[in-house]
Amino acid sequence: MISAPTTEAIALAAKALRDGKLVAFPTETVYGLGADARNPAALRRLYDAKRRPGEHPVIVHLSSTSALPRWARTVPAFARALADAFWPGPLTLILPRAGDVSDLLTGGQDSIGVRIPAHPVAQTLLARFVELGGDGVAAPSANRFGRISATTAAHVADEFGSEVAAILDGGPCDHGIESTIVDCTRDEPSVLRYGAISVGELARVLGAPPRAASVDAPRASGTLASHYAPQTSSRLLHRDALLYALAQLGRPGSHIAVLAHSITQPPEFEGTWFDAPIDSAGYAHQLYANLRALDARQADEIWIETPPDGPDWTAINDRLRRATYRN
Repeated sequence: MISAPTTEAIALAAKALRDGKLVAFPTETVYGLGADARNPAALRRLYDAKRRPGEHPVIVHLSSTSALPRWARTVPAFARALADAFWPGPLTLILPRAGDVSDLLTGGQDSIGVRIPAHPVAQTLLARFVELGGDGVAAPSANRFGRISATTAAHVADEFGSEVAAILDGGPCDHGIESTIVDCTRDEPSVLRYGAISVGELARVLGAPPRAASVDAPRASGTLASHYAPQTSSRLLHRDALLYALAQLGRPGSHIAVLAHSITQPPEFEGTWFDAPIDSAGYAHQLYANLRALDARQADEIWIETPPDGPDWTAINDRLRRATYRN
């Protein structure tokens, strides 16, 4: 099921997509679970596999900007500037959808999310798919809806098994968190999801920081209050609160799993302890792999030390807030 991304394997994966099957592939952000974006049966299969609600839109991955007119009826000048600056790369643009774009992609909205990934395996797969007569590939993250995203081929296999026709193994994803999503359906751009491209990087292209998302913004991937979540109950604790909670541990047989950032493991701690990287890029790169490993320990709870504030940590803190959300 897991294949090295050889020329032959990628060609077979492109054919599987064209035949309406599901294919997982690496991007520079996370692994995507791909389906032919023009095939309704394939899209239904994608939603069923992910257990994804029908009103939750997916992102279409394109091979080049020449495909944009087939997916978006208009592309504002600021959206083109962002595309020129960051494509191929970890940026998703939400644009007014073209007339023949399926509701299965948009959740019934009048907008469509598109991006051009930078990972060489993804680029080659998309190019081969186009050669077979395909257009775009709908590819949400390769995990069950609301759960921890996959950043290795093994994560995908653990999640879906034989439900996918092929998993192309491109190694661990570079960024480790999803693309930044910018809404370009209005007069001014706004950020719907923080991601691998920072607000500061967007501002340098736009000339001013984009707005925050409004309450009536389009629905977009990964923006629910609870998302990226382990199955184990999880808590996000500031440093002092985590130190206090660790000092209170005394119940015999309790098993706590900790993702620390600045705290050293206490000598008497008997649970599972992971030290996250100190720098934001390293932390993001390992975040989902760490959460999956902690979740696999089947602890009573996962305790996560809150990372620093600051622009380099915005997307990471966003993911952790959603991963630990409690109603």
